[in-house]
Amino acid sequence: MATFFQQIFAALFYLLKNIRLLIGIIIILMIVSLIIGKTYQHWDKDPDRGAIGIENGAFGDSYSTPVYLDQGWSKADSLWFYNTTQGSGLLPYDFFVVLEDANSEELFRSNENVDKYRYLPQKPTFFNPDGLPVGFVKDTYKKKDYLGYTCAACHTSQVNFEGKGIRIDGGPAMADMVGFLTGLEKAMQATLDDEDKKQRFIDNVMALNNDFSKPEKIISSLDEWTKTVRLYNTVNHSHIDYGYARLDAFGRIYNRVLQHMINKPQLKNAMQLVTSASGKRILTDAEIDKVLEGIGENIIVDKQFALVIERLASKEPGYPGLNQRNLLRVRNAVFNEPNAPTSYPFLWDIAQSDYVQWNGVANNSGVGPLGRNTGEVIGVFGILDWTSQEKDGFSLSAYITGQKNLTNQIDFTSSIDLTNLRRLESHLKSLKSPVWPEDILGQIDQEKAQRGQVIYAEYCQSCHEVIDRDNWNRIVVAKMSDVTFIGTDSATASNGVVYSGKSGHLKHTVQAVDVGDLFIEEDAPVIQTLTSATKGVIATPDPDKMFIRRWLDRLYDIGASFFDNTMPNTIKSGNYKADTTSEPYNSLLAYKGRSLNGIWATAPYLHNGSVPTLYDLLLPQEQRPAEFMVGSREFDPVKVGFRSEGYDGFKFTTFRLGDKNTGHEYGAGRTPQMDGTLLPALSEEERWDLIEYIKTL
Repeated sequence: MATFFQQIFAALFYLLKNIRLLIGIIIILMIVSLIIGKTYQHWDKDPDRGAIGIENGAFGDSYSTPVYLDQGWSKADSLWFYNTTQGSGLLPYDFFVVLEDANSEELFRSNENVDKYRYLPQKPTFFNPDGLPVGFVKDTYKKKDYLGYTCAACHTSQVNFEGKGIRIDGGPAMADMVGFLTGLEKAMQATLDDEDKKQRFIDNVMALNNDFSKPEKIISSLDEWTKTVRLYNTVNHSHIDYGYARLDAFGRIYNRVLQHMINKPQLKNAMQLVTSASGKRILTDAEIDKVLEGIGENIIVDKQFALVIERLASKEPGYPGLNQRNLLRVRNAVFNEPNAPTSYPFLWDIAQSDYVQWNGVANNSGVGPLGRNTGEVIGVFGILDWTSQEKDGFSLSAYITGQKNLTNQIDFTSSIDLTNLRRLESHLKSLKSPVWPEDILGQIDQEKAQRGQVIYAEYCQSCHEVIDRDNWNRIVVAKMSDVTFIGTDSATASNGVVYSGKSGHLKHTVQAVDVGDLFIEEDAPVIQTLTSATKGVIATPDPDKMFIRRWLDRLYDIGASFFDNTMPNTIKSGNYKADTTSEPYNSLLAYKGRSLNGIWATAPYLHNGSVPTLYDLLLPQEQRPAEFMVGSREFDPVKVGFRSEGYDGFKFTTFRLGDKNTGHEYGAGRTPQMDGTLLPALSEEERWDLIEYIKTL
């Protein structure tokens, strides 16, 4: 018996010793991997950071090779930010590289076309050998290459002045994403329809010798991806024209979650309730069954939903043949119209902020940044391979999304790269706001600025604190203002709270909010479904990594998010309605005030981009421009904003909800301070003094 126990103990000792050895090897490999990763980040050191000049670009813009201001990043830092993947997959990479414009043989990705949509053209560099624009990358998922977006596509800007370009890292893009995606769909469809284009496309894709080797596979795949892009454009159609420099990112994120969460019975029920203006059903049960034939019962993937949209519009026997208006009625029964576009927020100081997003929805403590960035990638074409599977042992994602007692559980496998998302967030800690370049934009009148500082302290500083951009330990406190208090356009804040949709398999799971726990009902606020979905994605290991590494990476990413993130978990500051048990999202009906350092480089102003210059923002609402042009990057250093007239850009009109330029009338003496004090209107001289001081921030 003693020998038996000795053998058991010896075996256990051997096992323990080898487990310790294995763990030691894994730790060493992780350290080596970390060192290699840090070194790799600095391999691309192009002296121009890939930037190129443009001659006679869109709206007559011409500029030499852009210069960079001191924002705390080296050349390598900028290029790593531009080209680091996050798990986005818009379409196969080879397709985008060779795709022609719909109306010519010019490549859709040509610098001229990229500039037309106001993305930033780049030359080839080490990390970007094909010379894609800023924020466009090759992203690999399950051994296939895709064109993906990075943070930089929407958060890198440029200011032009008298032929000189100034590239601003972390600044709000001038991009027209809707126009770009609409043009992309047209280019893909034209390739399918035009035999000459189709043959050139086939030849050029095959010449790349990557993921596609047969012509019939190329065309069938192009057809599928064209339908997928069309699905995205159809679902997110809005009566509000976004134009340049803004996007309803939340509305689109919400719709992508709803698309991948709704199940077939819920979709059928939603279709049965769609009526015309007269109140009559527009779809019969037979038509619905025909449309949903062969569609999965639980999770409806992209290709299947694209087929549903195609069938709804089909005029073949048995299908409803809906026109555009009725197709949108069906859309509105399942999704929400993304009709509240906002300016792309600037990214400097984001890692030092306690709450982020225009409505302060994202707490920046703990794993908050990881969840926020995961939601962002869901919106910009993360490949969501979500499936419903029969319960088989313990699942971390099922546990934290409240599915642990369900027989069937959602598996949140996706292309989203959490490791890179964490690295990108950490990278942003060293990004600083841009300082007004006096050698390019003109000297600041220091005497006026000193007078303006006094005005700023009285009128602005209670919401927009002054910070030291060079202080590594700085904290930026968001000051929330209730929408009825500040008076700015309410659509963004309201939509974030009231938009709802089918919760699919998450029905009757439990979610914690600040005031307690609540059930997610079948028709639930989308913010609840999105919160659960992001938790599920974060807790699901990366399918592209080996078993041990993917679990260690996931645990490390979650752990590092807690230990690297020193932001404490605090309540919001400001003047807003408190959350209650009956209104658990009351506090989101507000907008955030943050530090204005670098604000000179972020026009147009207000959260929805409805005011062209800082000077206009200080005027009474009725004196602000009711319409103005957007799209030019030519800077106005006097009023502080971009050129807003005298060219054929996008005409921004301010009369519709979502576009209104109301509220924030502190300078006009109409909006009270946080404490309720109403200050007198600024004189013309005081306005100019205040603007001069704001240039110094």
